[in-house]
Amino acid sequence: MVSLKKSCSAAAPLSQLKMYSFMGGGLFCAIVGNILLVVSTATDYWMQYRMSGNYAHQGLWRYCMSNKCYMQTDSIAYWNATRAFMILSGMSCFAGIIAGIMSFSHFSSFERFNRSFAAGIMFFVSTFFVLLGMAIYTGVTINFLGKRFGDWRFSWSYILGWVAMLMNFFAGIFYICAYRMCECRRGNGPR
Repeated sequence: MVSLKKSCSAAAPLSQLKMYSFMGGGLFCAIVGNILLVVSTATDYWMQYRMSGNYAHQGLWRYCMSNKCYMQTDSIAYWNATRAFMILSGMSCFAGIIAGIMSFSHFSSFERFNRSFAAGIMFFVSTFFVLLGMAIYTGVTINFLGKRFGDWRFSWSYILGWVAMLMNFFAGIFYICAYRMCECRRGNGPR
């Protein structure tokens, strides 16, 4: 008797190669995205501005003026929200990377739990958290800080956050495509 549930590894080698290519591309995007998230969150160049004739810059944790850096001790809600969403994004991206690595192996005890789908969802959750954090920071910076400092601009740490969001989004797309390829092969199998 032929089982209705075929394993993804029992499919034709060419379609399995395509599925692994999607998973490999997704894993690459996710690792790069997570590195960019960590660098973006940890560095002090989210915004640059001119204050008292000197250039200054600030991040989520510190601000620097006249070549001296100080911790951000103010508990301002938008900084706390941005920090929290960036940290949550990094954690969910890391969980997606673990699920993505596990999706390359086929353990029979995990047959009902599709790791490609779980990795794709974790990358989309990470994308959503980065989007929330970046939107909060952007909105407050433009509406409040941008009016306070005349000569200002967003800097490279901020831009890395947006690039990390795109990388996590594409990682999610790749893993969902790999999941769909696996599901399509299961549906086309003999009954």
